[in-house]
Amino acid sequence: MLVIRLLRTGRKNQPFFKIVVTDKKNPPVGGRFVEEVGYWNPLTKERRLNKERIKYWLSVGAKPSETVHNFLVSEKIIEGKKIPLHKTKKKKKEETESVEKTEASKQEGVPEKTEKEEKETEKAPEQPETEKREGEKLEADKGEKEKREAETEKVEADKVSEKGAQEKEASKEEKETEKAPEQPETEKREGEKAESDEVEKEAPQEEKETEKAPEQSSKEESN
Repeated sequence: MLVIRLLRTGRKNQPFFKIVVTDKKNPPVGGRFVEEVGYWNPLTKERRLNKERIKYWLSVGAKPSETVHNFLVSEKIIEGKKIPLHKTKKKKKEETESVEKTEASKQEGVPEKTEKEEKETEKAPEQPETEKREGEKLEADKGEKEKREAETEKVEADKVSEKGAQEKEASKEEKETEKAPEQPETEKREGEKAESDEVEKEAPQEEKETEKAPEQSSKEESN
């Protein structure tokens, strides 16, 4: 297949390019060509194109390279948009790198990772950090909430215990006040009982003494 492309000539660090019609299989440096249709000097920006011959070869079916296509568009030999060379080179580089990665992964037996997966893996370590921070924040809030609940429960328990102690003391005082009037009556009864027992003890002693008195008098008289 015939192409219209650049053929490098000139010395080292002094490039000079011929615009030639050649077979695609021929090398871009020092290869054979069918016809020279122009030249380009990148140092002086000088350029010359043979429009008639270029149009002829295009009509025959020759395809221009990307650089030559841009030259033809700028010279208005053909109509169309210029091809962004840097992007295509970058794309080609990325394609070659992806092909190399796929070949390496196939050789190693490791599944290939796409660009999307690589981006996700790069973003993956960021997500756990945010999740970790959110989890720590939630745990801290939960701990503070539990602490506050425990404090409120403790305060309520203290209040209940104080209330119970007050009620207990009040009930104790009421019982003591109820028992207070009963004690004198019981003491009074016990005192009366003791007095009656003493009186009963004294009565038989007096009777015995009265009985003994006439016996002593009779004994004295007999004597």
